[in-house]
Amino acid sequence: MVHQQRSQARLSPSGDTEDMAELTTLLAPRLAYFAGVARTEHVTRAAQEMNVPQSTLSRAMARLEQDLGVDLFARHGRTVSLTTAGRTFLASVERALAEIERAAEEVRADADPATGKVAFGFLHTMGAETVPGLLHAFRADHPRVRFSLVQNYGEAMLERLRAGELDLCLTSPVPDAPDLVARRLDEQKLRLVVPADHRLAARRRVRLAEAAEETFVTLEPGYGLRRIFDDLCREAGFKPRVAFDGEEAETLRGLVAAGLGVALLPPPTVPRPGVVELAVTAPRAVREIGVAWLADRPDTPPVAAFKKFLLSRRGNLLPG
Repeated sequence: MVHQQRSQARLSPSGDTEDMAELTTLLAPRLAYFAGVARTEHVTRAAQEMNVPQSTLSRAMARLEQDLGVDLFARHGRTVSLTTAGRTFLASVERALAEIERAAEEVRADADPATGKVAFGFLHTMGAETVPGLLHAFRADHPRVRFSLVQNYGEAMLERLRAGELDLCLTSPVPDAPDLVARRLDEQKLRLVVPADHRLAARRRVRLAEAAEETFVTLEPGYGLRRIFDDLCREAGFKPRVAFDGEEAETLRGLVAAGLGVALLPPPTVPRPGVVELAVTAPRAVREIGVAWLADRPDTPPVAAFKKFLLSRRGNLLPG
């Protein structure tokens, strides 16, 4: 009866979240002790195996039962046996402890200098050639380091960086935020992409202002390249007419080839039929590429090694 009253005091019928969190905090440190006693069915032997004083272990088990409001053990002199409630509790405790052990092994493995993991984000436009080349060069000296690769636009990657889902990301523009560290690595020239039969297609170079009356296809608002595009058009003295917003540069090239507009894009990995790519002489049309990481977050050895490698490629990040 006493246990039942304590149970009602500890576990409210409503299952209040704060009450359950408090109970979890109380129980968690004693779960391994409970599993040890349950396995040996002997407090003294369990104390010896776990290298803790027997008195500490006995008090921990008594407090555990008190907090739960349930008898987990039946005492028989120096030995104990699990009650029905104890057997039910043990099954869940063993699963919980196994999951904790698995999680510990996973984070240790991810931090291993030779075989650890790097969560690396990068822009879609760098996925076909730049990033594969970087990974190939890095793994010449770190052949067993593993990578979790994420392709996205800049702001989305920075959100994942802040959420702890990424260790490093290549992005553009180079972010300037107090919670991030960012380093400029390279710059990439942007080109005016026009259909092969366009009035400017015979040219090699063009001022962006010469396209002021054109219809543009470009990336959606929120993309770094879209912000650069808007800024360059403003600097050139016009507000662009945008017919299509897209999410991927090669799709935009396809729209240009179909005669649906012109675009300001970084160079393609492979030349695209049906379009002509013109150098922009004014304003200076480039995008800076940088690497960013969260300030004050300690690096695991594989992340530190890859960060050092990326910084060593400053000015030589992009394929020639």
